[in-house]
Amino acid sequence: MEDIVIIGAGVTGCSIARELSRYDLNITVVEKEEDVACGSSKANSAIIHAGFDAAPGTWKAKMNVKGNGMFPALCEELDVPYINNGSLVVAVTEDEEKVLEELLERGRTNGVQHLRIIGRDELLDMEPNINPSARGALYAPTAGLICPYEFTIALAENANQNGVKFWLEAPVTDIEVLEDSSFLIKTPKGSIRTKYVINAAGLFADEISKMAGAEEYTITPRKGEYLIFDKQFGNMVKKSIFPTPTKISKGILVCPTVDGNVFIGPNSNNIEDKNDTSVNVAGIEEIIAGGKKLVPNLPLKNVITSFAGLRAVSNTNDFIIEASKKAKGFINVGGIQSPGLTSAPAIALMVKDILQEEGLTLKEKANFIPHRPMKVRFREMSNEERSSLIKENPAYGRVICRCETVTEGEIIDAIRRPLGARSIDAVKRRTRAGMGRCQGGFCSPRVLEILARELNADPLEITKKGTGSNILVGRIKEFIQSEGGDNDDK
Repeated sequence: MEDIVIIGAGVTGCSIARELSRYDLNITVVEKEEDVACGSSKANSAIIHAGFDAAPGTWKAKMNVKGNGMFPALCEELDVPYINNGSLVVAVTEDEEKVLEELLERGRTNGVQHLRIIGRDELLDMEPNINPSARGALYAPTAGLICPYEFTIALAENANQNGVKFWLEAPVTDIEVLEDSSFLIKTPKGSIRTKYVINAAGLFADEISKMAGAEEYTITPRKGEYLIFDKQFGNMVKKSIFPTPTKISKGILVCPTVDGNVFIGPNSNNIEDKNDTSVNVAGIEEIIAGGKKLVPNLPLKNVITSFAGLRAVSNTNDFIIEASKKAKGFINVGGIQSPGLTSAPAIALMVKDILQEEGLTLKEKANFIPHRPMKVRFREMSNEERSSLIKENPAYGRVICRCETVTEGEIIDAIRRPLGARSIDAVKRRTRAGMGRCQGGFCSPRVLEILARELNADPLEITKKGTGSNILVGRIKEFIQSEGGDNDDK
């Protein structure tokens, strides 16, 4: 029997898993997708928020500010790139200037450090491409940038190094509460008995809670669409630039990424389908209009891709982080929308405390490993470092993705690491192969070949993103023969 089962391998679930891996516990993470970070954790704004937006006293406010301060040290431990670039909330009208004063006061109440309002001249000096009609901005120097899926993968790898087991492609179909108050978690891959359940199932947390007979709440998916620009325009803005917020969202922003791109988005629309990540014309037009309000001269001919992510909005409009009063040992961690990424490490600490209050004894491991194995990032190395690496391993001398300068050695490492890649998209998230201007048009066949070789699998079995997304559907020779063609092996 397990001590703990965590349902959901997004950034929240993996943060909890990594934190609890410090202790002498049997832990399994159960995830319905083929990899970690396949939901909201791979499709968000990737911002480490300062913490001035959330209403004082809410879990969003408390967890945001605490989580923000944890990222520099955590990213250093896990070898995850982090940039402390700061953020700006820009006011274009007199009424919007008044909103800045409200945000400043709210941020100070929440405990955000070094917040200040800057005038037009200082704003234009910081960001020369900003709308010249801008009157000023709220400047938050503690905001930062991260790659959300790389961070989630790093948490999962390190948790796995420390003994946490992961069941992937294992959607929870039912939860049975047994006579001794333990739980039987049922999946197509088998069942797991456990003393405690942590429900970090994102968009599906409300459904998981109902399965266990725990508290009922609702999760509404809120879609946000994005456009990403080619890296040659990566210097268009330096800071994360927000408009003044609305009651629904922080607004459509213009923002750099930790990998050197710039994006615009997201919009914010409640939908019904929890699996709908489509992008449509109306949404694109909306985010372009919002982006131009902040940066008028957007290089729209140089958009390389679009995508959409879903946020899990609870009916409380706040994070739900609490032990169930109906099902002892069941802990809900639901409604983790923005600033969920920033809050995740702080939420993990809170969940640890809740488990202790629920009766779990925590004994620290003597052999906890805080650092995951460092990654090779060939594109960031000097020529001297590259030459030395290639002498050690010639696979690093074969560039597979030219857009992002990703080598065969890096792809092999991504496959062989803890919780290694098993699909084209899993390789992409770990190496950036396929994330450049051609969006995988040239490198995907080579990535498929490497996956098949390293996994000792039939190329027909390799998928884009798990079951039902096979890249290849058959062999040409077999097709020709089935059609009555030439049987000659030539």
